[in-house]
Amino acid sequence: MSNEIRVAVIGAGMAGKAHAAAFRSASTLYSPVLPPIKLVSIADMNPEFGSLAARRFGYERTDTSWQAIAAADDIDVVSVVIANSLHRQAVEGLLAAGKHVLCEKPLSDTMEDARAMAELAANAPGIARVGFTFRRTPGIAYIRDLIRNGVLGNVLHFSGRYWTDYGFDPAAPMSWRYKGSAGSGALADVGSHLTYVSEFLCGDITAVSGGRLSTAIKERPLPLGAVMGHDHVAVSDTFEAVENDDYAAFSAEFANGGSGGFEVSRVAAGHANSLIFEVFCANGSARFDQRRPSEIQLFLNQGDSAQNGYRQVILGPEHPYLSGGLPMDAPSVGFGQNEAFSYQARAFLEEVAGVPEADSLPRCATFDEGVRNMEILDAVTASAQANGKLITL
Repeated sequence: MSNEIRVAVIGAGMAGKAHAAAFRSASTLYSPVLPPIKLVSIADMNPEFGSLAARRFGYERTDTSWQAIAAADDIDVVSVVIANSLHRQAVEGLLAAGKHVLCEKPLSDTMEDARAMAELAANAPGIARVGFTFRRTPGIAYIRDLIRNGVLGNVLHFSGRYWTDYGFDPAAPMSWRYKGSAGSGALADVGSHLTYVSEFLCGDITAVSGGRLSTAIKERPLPLGAVMGHDHVAVSDTFEAVENDDYAAFSAEFANGGSGGFEVSRVAAGHANSLIFEVFCANGSARFDQRRPSEIQLFLNQGDSAQNGYRQVILGPEHPYLSGGLPMDAPSVGFGQNEAFSYQARAFLEEVAGVPEADSLPRCATFDEGVRNMEILDAVTASAQANGKLITL
């Protein structure tokens, strides 16, 4: 590597832009221990999308394929933010070319591909990590601290839902998100987030049961033009069948003896991005709502029951990621999901730069952790296909 870190992003859609912006801001977080970050290219098969994103976020150029990024000798670090079914070929090519790779979740769309990617990553010269972005949310990280340091204590029960509504309109155009095998819809898209958040807080899931997958909208119109992210565009009068799930639910058992209930949807009208959970513990409980990311709700079983209950905790410099991490380092200064991408990019760049783990932000998730996340989702799918059967992990 040169004395600077040279970055590219593959994918100029909604999440791709989040990665592009995150690399731009990562060096402004915390003390300036990183080498200079050079923003080189944003690649997208749609040249217009790629060009617009490159100009918006200050990248030097745009490319139209992952192959061009792999072949470029002026790029060290690459984020892969494209359709899940394309992850394997892109990641394998980039690792073979000696790049460091940050891949969006889920790792792939099949267990076979995910395991092959993890095996290759274990022997690759470059660093390979997967983006579990909600691990970077200060409120979630703080709840984890409260569990681990004994303030909340052992987890008894986790209850979570991730409701989105990008698919509730029957006129929303067909895209890759609505294609794929059972479990590759809402379960893979947002259920992957909820699942790794639950393990981040509660420990390993050992079994799932009561799996349910359903498709509420059976077909969608083909778009007349390119579709970016969840955008609505003009559509034709030709429809194609939706192949995967709009809704998923399941129960889980944790290694520590606790249990959990999970529900995810992409057709929950009125809930654009609602990751909400409560975790119930030996000494109290905590609640998080992604729509209010600058606070958590905390209940500690202390004092007179007549005056006891949940209280609001406003997050600030005393909480994970925030001290020294934002330009305005003060209590009650807002932040959200975009900042979580910046923390994630910063952590990845610190590892690439060789910053010792003890002096760095917590490392990004490994490909093995990405496989683990997919194994849980695969078990949920198997449970659903077997009428809710208990599946052990």
